[in-house]
Amino acid sequence: MSRTLTGRRTAAALFTAALLVPLATACGSDDDKGGENDAGTKGGGQKVKLTVLAAASLTDVFKTAGTAYEEEHHGTKVTFSFAGSQELAAQVRQGAPADALVTADTTTMEGLRGDTGTPTVIARNRLVIAVGEGNPHKIGGLKDLADDKLKVVLAAPEVPVGRYSKQVLDAQKVDVKPVSQEPNVRAVLSKVELGEADAGLVYATDAGSATDKVDPVTIPDAQNAIASYPAAALKQSRHADAAAAFVTWLSGPEAQKILRDAGFQKP
Repeated sequence: MSRTLTGRRTAAALFTAALLVPLATACGSDDDKGGENDAGTKGGGQKVKLTVLAAASLTDVFKTAGTAYEEEHHGTKVTFSFAGSQELAAQVRQGAPADALVTADTTTMEGLRGDTGTPTVIARNRLVIAVGEGNPHKIGGLKDLADDKLKVVLAAPEVPVGRYSKQVLDAQKVDVKPVSQEPNVRAVLSKVELGEADAGLVYATDAGSATDKVDPVTIPDAQNAIASYPAAALKQSRHADAAAAFVTWLSGPEAQKILRDAGFQKP
């Protein structure tokens, strides 16, 4: 074989190898990004971004819970979208990209049976009357809300807290004419915080998150309603294992302590 031919073959081999080096490097880069498993556990794997649709009353506590989860599951980033449960249900039906759902009532979750995995109740809550700091109108209970001189705000009847409110008011035969009906519990709380309403029915945990601006008036257990918070992975999730892992974690000791510390009751 001539030296010229051998030289050409050697040059061709070197040229081919040069082309393959960037490709191999690129593949290695992808592996570095995607080496973690779908559950986002330690040990190196694909990084997972979970989107969780959650009831507005979970806004504060889930921010804390999300941070705790990410610290424990280094491969997972959790993003929350908070709204009234009825709005979240509409998003699920419209195919919004999300991985898990937590509502403030079982009714809404049951209406999405074909879109979710098996739901698990992770916490409970109950209603209080939120009033201005110091309770300037001396509101003592549900019957006081019938006073026409009071500006009372409630959540809309299609919102879980609005349904609970109607339930307790109807049971006590209290006729309230709200000055507005809000899309979620945080909007009700905001009206009282800003002084735009004298009172509003909210969850105990929401009133507890604004103790510098509102005071809670306790509603006796016999007159109250218990709110249940079911959580479920969504069938449309692109990260089924990670979504299921997060839902399971919510029932575990760490998440349950976070929920208890925020005033939520045991499931």
